[in-house]
Amino acid sequence: MNRLVELLHDSGATLVVESRGEVMTFTSRGVKDLFELYTNHRELLQGARVADKVTGAGAAALMALGGVAEYHTDVISEKALSLLDRSGVAGMAEKVVPYIINRAGTGQCPLESLIGDIDNLEEIYDVIVGFMDSLCP
Repeated sequence: MNRLVELLHDSGATLVVESRGEVMTFTSRGVKDLFELYTNHRELLQGARVADKVTGAGAAALMALGGVAEYHTDVISEKALSLLDRSGVAGMAEKVVPYIINRAGTGQCPLESLIGDIDNLEEIYDVIVGFMDSLCP
């Protein structure tokens, strides 16, 4: 995992996924890359190791649904940590925060806010789909 974390910080990536012996780096913000992987290449998440800079509830739900085996993140929300723990996904976070802050720094991340108190992973996925659809109609 140390190699993935180093790559995450040294490459400018926002997400690094090691799957089936291949290491992939991603640079999109938010859950876009994990959503794309889960939606179109779910097999790449099954048993994968993931290094992420910021992990909110949406990202955590996608990791859990995708069958990620292990994660490392710089920052994780309490909700995301709870979802991953309950799903049996092993991992480590450098910092746990009550919630993820939006990009403007003025409040809660919009997706995490939409997820709210939902604990069912499939219901969270439906919220993510709606959120992603609203970004790219």
